[in-house]
Amino acid sequence: MPGRPGAPAGAEGASPDRPFVLHKWRAPAVLAIAGVAFAAGFWQFGAVAALGDVAKTFGHVTHGGSLAARVGLSGSTIGIGLAVIRLASMGGLPLAGLADRWGRRATVLGWCAGGLFITAGAALSPSYWWFVAIFALGRPMLSATNALAQVSAGELTASSDRSKAVALVAAGYAVGAGVTAIVYSLGRNTIGFRGIFAMAVLPLLALPLIARRVTEPDRFSRETLAERGEPVFGPVGALYRRRLGLVCVVAFAVSVITGPANSFVFVYAQNVRHVSGALTAAMVVIAAPTGLAGLLAGRWMADHLGRRPAVTVAMGGIAGFGVLLYSGSVPALFAGYALGALAGGVIAPPLGSMINEVFPTSVRASVSGWFTAAGVVGAVVGLVVFGAVADVRLSLAPVVTFLPVLPAAALLFALPESRGKEPEELAAG
Repeated sequence: MPGRPGAPAGAEGASPDRPFVLHKWRAPAVLAIAGVAFAAGFWQFGAVAALGDVAKTFGHVTHGGSLAARVGLSGSTIGIGLAVIRLASMGGLPLAGLADRWGRRATVLGWCAGGLFITAGAALSPSYWWFVAIFALGRPMLSATNALAQVSAGELTASSDRSKAVALVAAGYAVGAGVTAIVYSLGRNTIGFRGIFAMAVLPLLALPLIARRVTEPDRFSRETLAERGEPVFGPVGALYRRRLGLVCVVAFAVSVITGPANSFVFVYAQNVRHVSGALTAAMVVIAAPTGLAGLLAGRWMADHLGRRPAVTVAMGGIAGFGVLLYSGSVPALFAGYALGALAGGVIAPPLGSMINEVFPTSVRASVSGWFTAAGVVGAVVGLVVFGAVADVRLSLAPVVTFLPVLPAAALLFALPESRGKEPEELAAG
């Protein structure tokens, strides 16, 4: 439906005689983008959900007391493998940046299809490092898909609906990730990790149906060709580089925490705490309503308290609950996972909205790519540090890894508060 973004006539290529065509957060175009995010989340998280089975298949489990003996591979080996997969997401930077030239719709659908196709090939992996290599090939496309889904949701909506639309897309990604974990946990003794990756063909077959509802945001389609970015490594003009640097440092800090907190959890549950598949699935199911509650709380906080304080509170929660998760007992595992989902839900609407709002349309996808790349570097650092410390003392790993990066949240307050504002209002810096 039509809506006024509150921009002066002619801003960012807007025609002076009509406002942008914007949508409600429950419009088919936004729901379709959430469906694409669901598909990307399903297989982005697959390596994490199946990691315990992968380690046992390609490693050597013994009756010793070390992490390597119980899991099959050392914490360092697992951490490096996960870091390689995460590092591959750096390729999402140029892929996402191409959307500033080629359009949101074509790129988000193309990268999603390519990523799903390659990820299905991980089912044929003959060794642990082959598994890492194949999964890493598809990772950049799925990372770009997730980043561009957030961009599209922000551009399709006005300020009053933006945090809701971003929350919906984040929920789609989270539900996709949760479905992977549940299906694998319940069927790991039957289908194993090869079966779960072969199932990537299912969302791939559904993608053409979803694509019918995916539309090009009016904010982008009314940009002139000269205003669009070049198809290179995410160009951002000098006017916005300070903002870009700030959001990249925040992305790095958040991912230092979420990278290992999310990536080690299933191998920890299954191979260290010896939680059954049914209980692991129950853990994920329990976390679903807390994650939804977090999204609703994050949406409310973003629209009433502001984007910056909401992100700050959520970062503290993610770190604290991550420490609880790995503190050494099954109840702490369940509580830390559920509360971590709550905090992860809180951070998605304000952070996603802010990234969309403080940059102009002409560079927004490139910024999203840089944000993803900074998150990749943070996750790699977190995984390597966490894995190395876990080889010595597992319960100490989250304390050493998560807590030192929390002061980076203060940098958020050097960015403009974008609550209640349209991107066009902040475009002049």
